[in-house]
Amino acid sequence: MRTEILSLLRERGDYVSGQELCERFGVSRTAVWKAVEQLKKDGYEIEAVRNRGYLLREEGKPSVFGRTELESRLREAALWAGQPLYYYESLDSTNLQAKRLAEGGAPHGALVVADRQTAGRGRRGRSWSSPAGSNLYFTILLRPRISPNKASMLTLVMALAVAEGISQACAGSGGGQKPGIKWPNDIVLDGRKVCGILTEMSLSVEQDSIQYVVIGAGINVAKQDFPEEMRDRAVSLEEIYDPVSRSRLLAAVLDSFEKDYEEFVGAESLAPLRDRYEVLLLNRGRKVRVLDPKGEFEGTARGIRDTGELLVELPEGEIREIYAGEVSVRGIYGYV
Repeated sequence: MRTEILSLLRERGDYVSGQELCERFGVSRTAVWKAVEQLKKDGYEIEAVRNRGYLLREEGKPSVFGRTELESRLREAALWAGQPLYYYESLDSTNLQAKRLAEGGAPHGALVVADRQTAGRGRRGRSWSSPAGSNLYFTILLRPRISPNKASMLTLVMALAVAEGISQACAGSGGGQKPGIKWPNDIVLDGRKVCGILTEMSLSVEQDSIQYVVIGAGINVAKQDFPEEMRDRAVSLEEIYDPVSRSRLLAAVLDSFEKDYEEFVGAESLAPLRDRYEVLLLNRGRKVRVLDPKGEFEGTARGIRDTGELLVELPEGEIREIYAGEVSVRGIYGYV
């Protein structure tokens, strides 16, 4: 009932009488009072005024986080992305847990969120710093009806959604700075990485269809001391923007992802999203160095194909499509 009361107070934005809450949820005034008191203990500022009712004051409270807060935000957004929610104060990895839940039959759209990760991972098995109370760690479970060779494009869909979600949640602060995307899926602010995304897929026994896909993201939110090896490459949202609610940020990202995902699945390509993605693509028009097993080469990034490959123009004018390998961008991450 706490989630329902919180959602109603947030939706109303004004006083809600105790009698209305009793009638709405079919409980006693004592039960309503106890629920409100628990919300106060969770960190919410709720005024109780005789003959007027309860009023939720949210200004200055971006730090409140947890199952009730997240369920309230997701209920407000009315999304399939994030249903059901699995919240943990501490977890080894949201991706690992999402895969365990997937193997147990969890449905399309299930969301795993943790306040802290003890074994967070990035690309190529790299560790991802995941302290409590600072960042947003989540993984969504998908069961898309697309061919396996198209699943890698989902990484770009999530990158676009995270960039859009950050812009939406942080609108009005940061001097107009907006996040960009370093192909394929690093979210960058002020020349430094603010979010990493890791996509993993499990195939059917026959290897001809997708059993499930999990897409995890870690967004640096609060100001923090990054590990020494990351300090010149990592940034948090609060270094650029005003303090932001992690739950509000998550709802904004999922709102964008749900819309972008539906467009992607409908077209079975990135064609409907390509223009919006390329507007945010920091590589576009820049010199890039491509680290390829067959040898490094440099060129100018020109955009992406509808299937997500990076298009790189070589000095002699040839266009190469980059399917794999790590792209380093001059002007980003210390390259000049």
